[in-house]
Amino acid sequence: MDVSVMSEMIVINEGSGFTADGGGFAPGSAVAAQVMTDALVEPRRQHGGRPFRVWVDEDRRFRRLLGETQWHHLPAAVRARFSKPVPPNGLRLYRGQVVETQLSWFGAMLARLARIVGGPLPDQDGAVGPASVLVTESDALGGQIWTRTYTRPGRFPQTINSVKRFSGPTGLEEHLGHGLVMRLALTVEADCLVFQSAGYDLVVAGRRLRLPSWLTPGVCTITHRDLGEGRFAFVLKLAHPLLGQLIHQTAVFEEVAS
Repeated sequence: MDVSVMSEMIVINEGSGFTADGGGFAPGSAVAAQVMTDALVEPRRQHGGRPFRVWVDEDRRFRRLLGETQWHHLPAAVRARFSKPVPPNGLRLYRGQVVETQLSWFGAMLARLARIVGGPLPDQDGAVGPASVLVTESDALGGQIWTRTYTRPGRFPQTINSVKRFSGPTGLEEHLGHGLVMRLALTVEADCLVFQSAGYDLVVAGRRLRLPSWLTPGVCTITHRDLGEGRFAFVLKLAHPLLGQLIHQTAVFEEVAS
């Protein structure tokens, strides 16, 4: 395909295809599907020394990880939510409420220790109240930046930052900061989209080290359940094989129209 005919940004509608003098692809062609995939995995490329971005109106990364059968077991609202791309230089914002936060004694200790790597875990037992989630895309960081802000009664809100990268042995990873990486497996269970940890790595001086199970906090499971009327529940559970449930948090969100 002759990319020289492309402008700085083009919109590709699924099923409609794109054609241009001197090159292009036909509707529904394999090339079209590949461009739609590559455009989001590698959003910036070089042609003649000039960077450009290809923009599509459907993000297929989560769909590709699940496969068609599991993808279509999800409610339509969840499929729409996880196939909606973040616009270039834009964001997606969700607002809601944390309705439950439970930390065991070991969970509270772990959350405090985790501040060494940026504090990726809720750290106040019983904390409920307003919450927000901000999602942006970053070429420099290689994925989606998720910024979560939670109210903590009597204290400043807690802000948790991470980057979701579509890479690694499972195809999806959560980079939590200071070199800590959580590999994620994506499944569908009872109409819910489930992210579950499949191991942890530590990146040190460019080298990636797999952490043995006894050095990890346990299995982290995040469940996305649609509630209807544009609302969804976000449930985080962290369970250790010896210490039991460490953390359980439930929040309800809705997207803020941009």
